[in-house]
Amino acid sequence: MNCEEYREAITADPSYDGGAAHLSDCAACQAYRREILAFDKTIAGALTIEVPPLKMPALPEIETHKVVTLKPRSRIVSTWLAVAATVTIAAVVGFRMLATDIVYESLEDEILAHLDHEPAALVVSDKPVSDRRLNRVVPASIATVGHGAGLITYAQTCVINGKDIPHLVIQGERGPVTVLLMPDEKIDAAADLKGEHTRGVLLPVGEGSIAIIGNREESIAPITSSILKSVAWET
Repeated sequence: MNCEEYREAITADPSYDGGAAHLSDCAACQAYRREILAFDKTIAGALTIEVPPLKMPALPEIETHKVVTLKPRSRIVSTWLAVAATVTIAAVVGFRMLATDIVYESLEDEILAHLDHEPAALVVSDKPVSDRRLNRVVPASIATVGHGAGLITYAQTCVINGKDIPHLVIQGERGPVTVLLMPDEKIDAAADLKGEHTRGVLLPVGEGSIAIIGNREESIAPITSSILKSVAWET
């Protein structure tokens, strides 16, 4: 079992307990499993909403011809609480999977915020993603990524500025380096990306742009050079 197969299995079923041999030897998948289990626990908590007992006040006797049939109030309350739980789950899932309702002041701010949403990606690893996975995330219709880009240990389709883009992680000398390929995000000039513990650059490349971000100790110049040489937009 490889990383791609294990992550697909546990994402589909968080209780999945197979792949023990792979998991024991893969720090990246261990971190991914912890994130999935924490998210599953959040959803489970949203479902465990207790309905408080309903105390009905004593009602005066009324004439039988004025009696109307009403739904029990407890049932109405339960229904609304169920709706509230559903909305809570939908909000959590929507934020976790899409997070597109947040408005950022700039593309740079959104890129830095995106890194905080996927901490499991930034794991030191020596296991490359499969060619199948890489080709799925970066299809030929978007770009061509050569092996000269470096050791790619993470590949995922993410959303930046409302567009699906390839999110890659390449192992640098001092830690993982994030690479975001944005073929439809044209910018006029290069911009620095400075986070609390990260730094990088946003570069114009043809009709698109590429963001490259590492930790503050990482020299991203070599990776930037190899990325620019190995990535070509499809026209």
